[in-house]
Amino acid sequence: MLVPKGKSFEIFEVKKSRFISIARYTSSAEETKEIVKAARKEYADSSHVVHAFLSGISADIFGFSDDREPSGTAGRPVLEVLKGSGITNVIVLIVRYFGGTKLGTGGLVKAYTEAAQLALKHLAVEELVAKTGFTVNLTYDLFDQIIKILKKHSAEFEEPVFDTQIHISGTIPEKELSAADEAIRDISAGKVRLVTEK
Repeated sequence: MLVPKGKSFEIFEVKKSRFISIARYTSSAEETKEIVKAARKEYADSSHVVHAFLSGISADIFGFSDDREPSGTAGRPVLEVLKGSGITNVIVLIVRYFGGTKLGTGGLVKAYTEAAQLALKHLAVEELVAKTGFTVNLTYDLFDQIIKILKKHSAEFEEPVFDTQIHISGTIPEKELSAADEAIRDISAGKVRLVTEK
């Protein structure tokens, strides 16, 4: 599976109706709601803000909205394009400004399908990497070495918390976990290890 690593923004017209297609990353149904809410606010003068999304490692969480277009003519065609794309954790928003000429149900399905295809065509993607959360508590003398190990194994982490010990938390690709943990145990003589979230 692939995931978005950027955002695409495309515009095209059909019989004077303007369609703005936006594709970007979303991690969940909750985040999707916030993205749609923000888009409706940003494009408050538009006729419709249609969307569809997929999320989850197997792209098994999904949803869509026709946003007052005739049922089945907008959100569903966009979702079908997403399902055939091999991309997950993605939302496609299509903003329509009505141009005065009705497109009919077939015309709407075609327009929204093309708008979704256009958005995905120009979306930068990367391979989905399964990650796991971790924390590590260490002494000050090991800080530089452990940071190097975490970076070498593609870990992403928040700003360390400096207390009596240093606390680091973040995520690491699952396939890098055991090698990183082993390297950390080696340099700390077994005193420090990665603690993963279950």
